Amino acid sequence: MSDWKPSQRVPDAAVHEVDGAFAKLRLPLCKIERLHTGTRWAEGPVWMGDARCLLWSDVPGNQMLRWDEETGAVSTWRRPSGHANGNTRDRQGRLLTCEHSGRRVSRTELDGKIVTLVDSFEKKKLNSPNDVVCKSDGSVWFTDPVFGIIGYNEGVKADAELPTHVYRWHDGKLDVAAEGINQPNGLAFSPDESVLYVVESRSVPRKILAFDVSSNSLSNRRVFIDAGPKGTPDGLRVDTEGNLWCGWGMGAEGLDGVHVFNPDGRLIGRIDLPERCANVCFGGLHRNRLFMAATTSLYALYVNAQGMPYF
Repeated sequence: MSDWKPSQRVPDAAVHEVDGAFAKLRLPLCKIERLHTGTRWAEGPVWMGDARCLLWSDVPGNQMLRWDEETGAVSTWRRPSGHANGNTRDRQGRLLTCEHSGRRVSRTELDGKIVTLVDSFEKKKLNSPNDVVCKSDGSVWFTDPVFGIIGYNEGVKADAELPTHVYRWHDGKLDVAAEGINQPNGLAFSPDESVLYVVESRSVPRKILAFDVSSNSLSNRRVFIDAGPKGTPDGLRVDTEGNLWCGWGMGAEGLDGVHVFNPDGRLIGRIDLPERCANVCFGGLHRNRLFMAATTSLYALYVNAQGMPYF
């Protein structure tokens, strides 16, 4: 969005208090900033605190980019990227990446070597892993919709060999954590890891589901948020108080950006962007800067909340 300009006033009118509970989460003197533009479909932001940088994916561009906190410089970090989508870090600080054309979850070792964590289940290829989170016990949970194999824009066209599951990987063993979800997308744990939230991106209406979490399985599936006829949740992250910060977008004013829900699923705040937001993460020195990957651009906003640490 080359014609976008930041607000000239504070509080930023694009940061909306839908419910009084959002007042304590916003910083009235902070405005939305655009850090970079020029991607084709921005996704998967992940904060690399030890390097003071943010990495994120340009899925159709088949590349990952790096934004440097100290200088503001943007550079190509990895190309080709396997049409990388979602990213996170594991408990050892290694990067986990969902690759569409690789049809795998890869891991970047601390020495830079890229290895395959998992690319198949019961001798069948995964579809196109989309988003990934790591639990404190070291287990890796990821969604596997078909978006990366339905054409040549976000991956390589291919036939699906598996249903669209949510998987759990631990110590080399892969299990189905949840099935029967119509194209699972973004996912995140509650702060105490007792609940897993999963976006069901092709249900009508679209939904954010919640599951109770035991040590290695899910139960008590329920609709946590009904997005309504115009709602399109995508990637999401949870802050230390249990609020959900969800990328949102339907190509219309008031529907593109980030929606913030309290732990009961009530909409309390909205951050309007000029384009659809696919995913978010928290970063910065105090994990209080919200980074928003939104189609062609990367945006940021300081908030009075802290994201959950990766490790």
